[in-house]
Amino acid sequence: MAFNLKTFKTRTLTASVFVVIMLSGLLINQWTFLILFSIIHYGCWIEYQKLIALIDSDYNNISPFHKYGVRLLGFGFMLWVTTDAFKIGAISLYEIGWWLLIVMLIALPIMEIVVSRQFNLKNLGYSLLGFLYISISLALFLNLRCGPPSRSDSLFFGQDFMLVVGEVICLMIIASLWINDTMAYIVGSLIGKTPFSPISPKKTWEGTIGGAILAILVVTLTNYFINNAYVSALFISSITVVAGTAGDLCESKLKRMAKVKDSGTIMPGHGGFLDRFDSLLFASPFVWLYVRLFM
Repeated sequence: MAFNLKTFKTRTLTASVFVVIMLSGLLINQWTFLILFSIIHYGCWIEYQKLIALIDSDYNNISPFHKYGVRLLGFGFMLWVTTDAFKIGAISLYEIGWWLLIVMLIALPIMEIVVSRQFNLKNLGYSLLGFLYISISLALFLNLRCGPPSRSDSLFFGQDFMLVVGEVICLMIIASLWINDTMAYIVGSLIGKTPFSPISPKKTWEGTIGGAILAILVVTLTNYFINNAYVSALFISSITVVAGTAGDLCESKLKRMAKVKDSGTIMPGHGGFLDRFDSLLFASPFVWLYVRLFM
């Protein structure tokens, strides 16, 4: 894959704006984090439903209640996994999420049968897959922001940095994905010769391995020098790049089946929401498991 300077400049400019928005959402406070990933959740659902409709035209026939109801169901799940850090007065968001989740779980099948007079198991399966792929993944990432239960108030980088464990875990995941994606593109463009997968013909083994090694090294060494801690960073970055690569291939397969180049056009040079967050959708559940079991 030859190095294309014009494409790289477009990707870099878009990425720069993207980084500012992402870091602002990640670091200002828990509410900006929630708003950012609520938007991402909605954007991913829009693109996923469009892709499925292109793959199977029968999905175009789902009712508006089904179309928007599954998005609300996913949003309810996201709110449900939050903690007392997300409170509006005396009301916790997880209480709102719980009731939204229950209402939509009851209302969706009833509305499908009684009002829409449709109960297509195949289309419900597509929506359930989207719930697992998008909503649960982003909900677990939001839950990671709340930090491990036993260390929710500890400062990972010391008093000068004022970052709680949950924020640092999320930053490590995002940094691992960004470095992996960028360096895989650069290394693959410069020395890549061996195709990685027929699903994504532009990817090469050289770029994939080079990007993964550099991402793991940078994230692990950064944590070591700043905080003299590297074991968790090593595992989190390793899990992230491996699962993230699988997520990228999965989304590429979806696009191939839908016969489109990108899932959307919101980010020039990067495509849509799914194009940008496909790796995160696969990585966050596996990192969440590691954090819950070992941290």
